[in-house]
Amino acid sequence: MKTYRIATIPGDGIGKEVIPAGEEVLKAVAALEPDLDFSFENFDWGGDYYRRHGLMMPSEGLDALREKDAILFGSAGDPHIPDHITLWGLRLKICQGFDQYANVRPTRILPGIDAPLKRCRPEDLNWVIVRENSEGEYAGVGGRVHQGHPIEAATDVSIMTRAGVERIMRFAFRLAQSRPRKLLTVVTKSNAQRHAMVMWDEIALQIAREFPDVAWDKELVDAATARMVNRPASLDTIVATNLHADILSDLAAALAGSLGIAPTGNIDPERRYPSMFEPIHGSAFDIMGQNLANPIGTFWSAVMLLEHLGCEVAARRLMAAIERVTADPALHTRDLGGSAHTDEVTYAVCEALALRAPGRRAA
Repeated sequence: MKTYRIATIPGDGIGKEVIPAGEEVLKAVAALEPDLDFSFENFDWGGDYYRRHGLMMPSEGLDALREKDAILFGSAGDPHIPDHITLWGLRLKICQGFDQYANVRPTRILPGIDAPLKRCRPEDLNWVIVRENSEGEYAGVGGRVHQGHPIEAATDVSIMTRAGVERIMRFAFRLAQSRPRKLLTVVTKSNAQRHAMVMWDEIALQIAREFPDVAWDKELVDAATARMVNRPASLDTIVATNLHADILSDLAAALAGSLGIAPTGNIDPERRYPSMFEPIHGSAFDIMGQNLANPIGTFWSAVMLLEHLGCEVAARRLMAAIERVTADPALHTRDLGGSAHTDEVTYAVCEALALRAPGRRAA
């Protein structure tokens, strides 16, 4: 039996509700797989830890995670702590510390979801957005001078390196190559950003020659938003910079029905370090502690975690259980227009897993 070591970091807000739910579902998956088991270790890092220690996570925190097989992360964000402290002190510290340079965000309309694009068939919206996750607009380069004076100035410098762009482009082309349509859209803004984004375009052209079986095109980021709404079937795999993909992936999740169902994988493709999986919905302090959070984004992130670990059968079983539950409107949480609670959805997914286990039939 293979036992995978999983770090759980609930973080802030509803992360403290959906990550325990995710752990419960992964345990239910393991109970059905004779050769699969998980060992979980929880880390109480986040806003509460910051109030006690002045840091979002301990300075040696990466060492505590380094030998794990994967990380399941909740959210970073606390209304009483500046956002740049919560983000850079926890999530980005892990992403950059472990060089998780590929942020992968699948998006599709799950069964039973009433998505806002009324003329869009579920098969028309089936995307994977690849976000460069280590540099670009979120490189952290910049500063402020003369603070509080009329001449105060602030800069954030977008940094793109040839090595960084080449590796994310190669990752995106390879991912597109593995999908049935073998189609990639490279998002850019090289008409206005005439240095780094021009290099981005040039490297895309260079890497494309390595993948002659992948059809690809280029789209300006502003036009890409309209294309996602007006021509969703024309898209499949999308690659974009850190900021552009951050924005586009939230739009994608909204078009698929809710940010509450959307997953993310922060991937180290070379597997030098553990990769981290998380829902994209944020900490949502307004519904914290009310059993209202949608755990589907966490469960889908757990599917990605299983896929990354090579547990393909378990991943398919969990995804099928998720789809069985979303197909039932009575199990929709508030963000999907329903009234179901977090624990009800969690229980239903665990039950759906058991129903699909070998030797069991639905009543």
